[in-house]
Amino acid sequence: MAERAGRRARDRGLRAALSTLSGPLRFLLLSSFLIPLGSFMVLPFMSVFLHQRLGMGLGAVGVVLAAASLVQFSGGIVGGALADRWGLRRTMVWALVVRTAGFVAFLLALRWPPLAVGALILTCCGAALYLPANKAYLVHGVADERRPAFLSAGNAALNAGMAVGPLIAGPFVLTSPGPLFLAVAALFAVVTAGHARLPEQGEERPRGSGTGQGLLTGVAVLPFAANALAFYLYFHFQHYLAVYAVERASSAFYSVVLLTCFVLVIVVQPLASGLIRRMSYPAALVTGFAGLAAGLAVLGCGSRAALLAGGALITLGDIVLFLKNDLEALRLSPRSDAVVFGQQRLAAGLGACASGVLGGQLYDLAERAGDTGGFWLLAAAQCLLLPPLLLLLRRGAAAPAVHHDDTEGTPILR
Repeated sequence: MAERAGRRARDRGLRAALSTLSGPLRFLLLSSFLIPLGSFMVLPFMSVFLHQRLGMGLGAVGVVLAAASLVQFSGGIVGGALADRWGLRRTMVWALVVRTAGFVAFLLALRWPPLAVGALILTCCGAALYLPANKAYLVHGVADERRPAFLSAGNAALNAGMAVGPLIAGPFVLTSPGPLFLAVAALFAVVTAGHARLPEQGEERPRGSGTGQGLLTGVAVLPFAANALAFYLYFHFQHYLAVYAVERASSAFYSVVLLTCFVLVIVVQPLASGLIRRMSYPAALVTGFAGLAAGLAVLGCGSRAALLAGGALITLGDIVLFLKNDLEALRLSPRSDAVVFGQQRLAAGLGACASGVLGGQLYDLAERAGDTGGFWLLAAAQCLLLPPLLLLLRRGAAAPAVHHDDTEGTPILR
């Protein structure tokens, strides 16, 4: 009874927080759905498009996709620094201009195929520039207790777009790519025009105030390292579930697993955001990495039920880890929100890249040994063995927490 009352109170608190969203922030949340919707109408099919439609070898395709992923994630640190110098709205607009140009280039690549590689890199550059400024604009001037609700609402919109995009585009990306690329470019042009009308008040500080500081100056070391490790472990699931699931079930069932994971993020993270904010950081790390370990171990069973349950457990662990790492980084760093989000994106990129390189070698060894289920057990073991290394960084994180004053934009100790 008390638990049900507490849940109702948390739901009311979430609704109250989101009801305070201004018109510009509501547009930003809508854009957080539309942008991944358009992107995921194209990008998830890139390996197939480059290989089958443009005739690239799979080895070359792998190199291109690895480079694109590294740019999209790690380039966020540059996006954060530019937002700190140029302002949030201006950075988002230019990022969307770059991304719109990328999808126009995809259209031109149908006549000149080599341009497809440049088009992919261009869209990833736009994503790297956009996301830190987007997140910083969303939480600008928001009290600490409401930041998790706003961030999780943005994440829910992002995952909703990622889930719907492939469902819409799947029948057309290989048969009618021209109209598809044109529609996505037009969508991005409209969203760009909307961003140009956003008020300047979302900017955190006068332009140029970040000049002279290094990209990693003021980095919150423990959240940075924990984010890199979380993405390294998560991308074992992201990179290699497809080949594992398709051979044991089907591509359609793999899509169901992904859709389940997206829905969990959309529904659970906003509802759990307050609880995650109140958790101590060590408790969040233990909970998150335990969820990853359990999910990866369950995947090793290989059945359809195991694929669904494993994906769900991994997603629940990541809901805690990804949100709490961002909140802890914001709490500890003296830098602007945009720079902090950019630094966290760099950590994500490093982790995802390491997973692609090391995880690929491990999966190849497991496949040669005829036991790909063992790959997931080894990944689960890493979830238990590697996080304790973060304890070595806790001494550096024990310094007084730094917090951004929401009215003056200057760091204060508390």
